[in-house]
Amino acid sequence: MQVRLALLAWLLAINVGVAQERPNVLLVMLDDLGYSDLGCYGAPVIQTPTIDRLAKQGVRFSQFYSTSKCHSSRICLLTGKYPFQAGNHEMDRAVTIAEVMGQAGYFTAMSGKWHLNGEPTDRGFRRYFGHLSGATNFFTGDDTFRLNGQPWNEFDEDFYTTDAITDYAIRFVDESIDEDQPFLMYVAYNAPHYPLQAPEEDVKKYRGKFRQGWDELRQRRYQGLIKHGLIDADTRLSPRPDYIPAWTELSDEWQDWEDYRMATFAAMVDRVDQNLHRMVEHLKAKGVWENTLFMLCSDNGACPFERTRGRNEAPWDPKSYWTYDVGWAHAGNTPFRWYKQNQHEGGISSPLVVHWPQGIHGERGRVIHEPSHLIDLLPTLAEVGDADIPEAVGNKQLEPVQGKSLAPLFRDESREGHDWLYFHFNDNRAIRQGDWKLVSAEWGQWELYDLSKDRTELDNLASQYPERVEQLRQLWYKAAKEVDGVPKRLRRPVDDVVPTFPPKQMSQRESR
Repeated sequence: MQVRLALLAWLLAINVGVAQERPNVLLVMLDDLGYSDLGCYGAPVIQTPTIDRLAKQGVRFSQFYSTSKCHSSRICLLTGKYPFQAGNHEMDRAVTIAEVMGQAGYFTAMSGKWHLNGEPTDRGFRRYFGHLSGATNFFTGDDTFRLNGQPWNEFDEDFYTTDAITDYAIRFVDESIDEDQPFLMYVAYNAPHYPLQAPEEDVKKYRGKFRQGWDELRQRRYQGLIKHGLIDADTRLSPRPDYIPAWTELSDEWQDWEDYRMATFAAMVDRVDQNLHRMVEHLKAKGVWENTLFMLCSDNGACPFERTRGRNEAPWDPKSYWTYDVGWAHAGNTPFRWYKQNQHEGGISSPLVVHWPQGIHGERGRVIHEPSHLIDLLPTLAEVGDADIPEAVGNKQLEPVQGKSLAPLFRDESREGHDWLYFHFNDNRAIRQGDWKLVSAEWGQWELYDLSKDRTELDNLASQYPERVEQLRQLWYKAAKEVDGVPKRLRRPVDDVVPTFPPKQMSQRESR
């Protein structure tokens, strides 16, 4: 009897040891952050020392993709599937990272923006704080705020959404530590999505620092991207389109206004970095940081929409509602073209910073150029967390996830990459196979690019390689119909016209 008890104790000890070796996960998604809006991705003005330090000690990805839109990117992150394949807003044809990791013994929690049907606590998250809406007032919130499935409205004069999201993330992490479980902490900041609102001291820190304008800022970011090894030195910077005026064409008064709202955007990003510093230091104090896998990305490229209201209100006044328009969005997506919603590189290229002291091997601070996608995050976490992705839920068979684990890349090993990557949002679509990319904006004509030579999509090769266009076109329709399950109305043929911006949004000139 004593031997059997000793053997049982030994087996339990082994299981506990294995569980403790699995990493904690801190998964951070920012909202409407452009490819070059972080210091470690070339931004020369915005101060992001925490994220930059994690990138220097970890790895960065140069070709990490989103879907170009808020809700669809969240579906891909949560399920490892393309949006319609997962069931779109309902995600009723997929399991989430919380359901997968929770079944493997992880304490699952989320803090931040949901922007999908139901609530996080319906989909495997044991704890949740945040807003169900796609955007919120950063100082007064809205009526969709929830705490563990219950309405929450404890807004006071010190409330700021970014800070509150971090407060609850720390609280949930502490609960997981108290329960001696590894944690999956998904932090979905609403920043820097509009409305552009930030505390006064953060905005004033950047006031006047963008008077050089978007033309000069793009040049400086372009050089920063080359310096960091994120793009090759022979990569061409996409030119400023004619619907964005040269900075020197603006009056002094208008330049001051543009500086003011870009200062507010910078303050929002800075405030995120401050909060991540607070989170990292807390995890270090708790003794769990060394075995925490940190991953940070954005849901889409910079947002070009001009929807400003209350321009005369200060951006630290809850009555304000500013956006920053296409001029700064073009700078945010340096060196690429197009924006949020579009499937050109400017809409879908996201930073991805990964830090994991116990799990990153090889040279620290290196750049990984392997094309990858938000769908890769669930299989990555399942691998490092020793979790199984189910093939069925009850009697309902599930289609396999489309993502592929990034974990071998963390170990400085090769992985079996994607045969193709598929993109679709509304009337924008693309397919990438190897270095060839076929893309259409606003149902406009197909464009073909060789990304190995032309990452910024300046040389349309469609007329030179009609057979490749046809091959990739057929692949897109096959993926849209047979893999993603896109409704027929959204699979109609493209128009034989050159897309122009802005077909729906207000341009810089029109907003002046």
